Amino acid sequence: MTENPLSEQIANQLRRNILRGKLPPGASIKERDNATEMGVSRTPLREAVRILAKEGLVDLRPARSPIVSIPSINQVSDEVEVLLAVEKLSGELACGRATDADIDEIEQIVEQMADLFDTADPLDLFEIDMSFHSAIARASHNAPLAEIHRTFLARLWRSRFLAAVKRRNRERVISHHRQIVAALRARDPQAIRAAIGVHLDKLGDDIIGVIKQELEANSPTGTD
Repeated sequence: MTENPLSEQIANQLRRNILRGKLPPGASIKERDNATEMGVSRTPLREAVRILAKEGLVDLRPARSPIVSIPSINQVSDEVEVLLAVEKLSGELACGRATDADIDEIEQIVEQMADLFDTADPLDLFEIDMSFHSAIARASHNAPLAEIHRTFLARLWRSRFLAAVKRRNRERVISHHRQIVAALRARDPQAIRAAIGVHLDKLGDDIIGVIKQELEANSPTGTD
């Protein structure tokens, strides 16, 4: 079923508030207060929170306000492993199944990133970057695989954003993306797996580092 467009809009705003730290890990999402602040009724806000709960960004609690998730290191590590495998398989399948129009769209996303890298809001740039990875998953023309990619991308959305901000390097990022596109243009599955591997080589370590810092910051003593 397609979600109500209003609830999707509210979910997107809450998602951005979570990524920007306005709603930090462990923060309560109070239904009445947030509905008033956004100028919406509580029903679409409730639906929006359910969307974020499915993505793993929010934890629902019986008879209490939902809170922004604080994922465990083991959980994140497992999710990163799945995402990396799906990214590589998506690229491999896309080499054989992507249309020229698919590849043109993917390349245009990279050039948009290159044009906006030094001027765009970091969150806007991150969303463009993630649209690149999503486009490759769609170009696999394997609907279940694309859905798995979407699910795990959403689960790692916040920690991946924080890791990306810390490793912000225009030359490296654009070069990696262009190498992936070049492998896709060449229809070379081994080359694209290698290029994606190089691009995401440090992703797991970076994300786990972010989660460790947050767990330390949220512990009573400030340490593990």
